[in-house]
Amino acid sequence: MRKRSISVMMLAAIVTLSFFLVTSAPTMAQVTMAGEKAAHPRIVKAIHALEDAIAYMEAAPHDFGGHRAAAVADSKKAVIQLKEALKYREIKDEKKVKGK
Repeated sequence: MRKRSISVMMLAAIVTLSFFLVTSAPTMAQVTMAGEKAAHPRIVKAIHALEDAIAYMEAAPHDFGGHRAAAVADSKKAVIQLKEALKYREIKDEKKVKGK
């Protein structure tokens, strides 16, 4: 009787632990670019701010003392790098979920 009681308690513990492990691990649906954007809102804000600044500078009637072209080019490069950073995190998180 005592062995059966211990076996039932062990089984209950294993089931409970398994439940918590499964429910706490990120799923593939959670590991998306949208998930990365939600996890890194400052990067997303920076991308939007840079894209807004690029549009503003490109539409401006003056060249900001000769700095507009370089500022636009560098801002576009910065946007690309920030998007690459989010993509990198997405790939790394996918590998964690897949167990690689």
